[in-house]
Amino acid sequence: MAGKEELYDEGLDLAFDENYEGAIEKYEAALEIDPGYTDALHALAMAHAETGNLDAAIEVGKKLCEIAPDDILAHTSLSTFYMNANMIPEAEAESAKARMLDWKRQLKEGGDA
Repeated sequence: MAGKEELYDEGLDLAFDENYEGAIEKYEAALEIDPGYTDALHALAMAHAETGNLDAAIEVGKKLCEIAPDDILAHTSLSTFYMNANMIPEAEAESAKARMLDWKRQLKEGGDA
């Protein structure tokens, strides 16, 4: 039986070939093994967005932000999904969260990163 990393890698290969439906199946299989696997959640949300299923992309993006609240990319991606769905206030709120997290990261690193 394939492990979560192998399924994730297979999904990436399928997505690279623009087979997003196949990639979604692989990412979902990886998430059955580990529902908190953030790499697979990121990839699943993006694959849904690529297929035009913004509702699914938003739902996965929200779950990712709940699991990894300090993940800048998660908030940035969710903001993009909201923007593409013409949900402007939600997009702006997620964008602000991403900026705040980035500023905190920069302060922690002690500079202008």
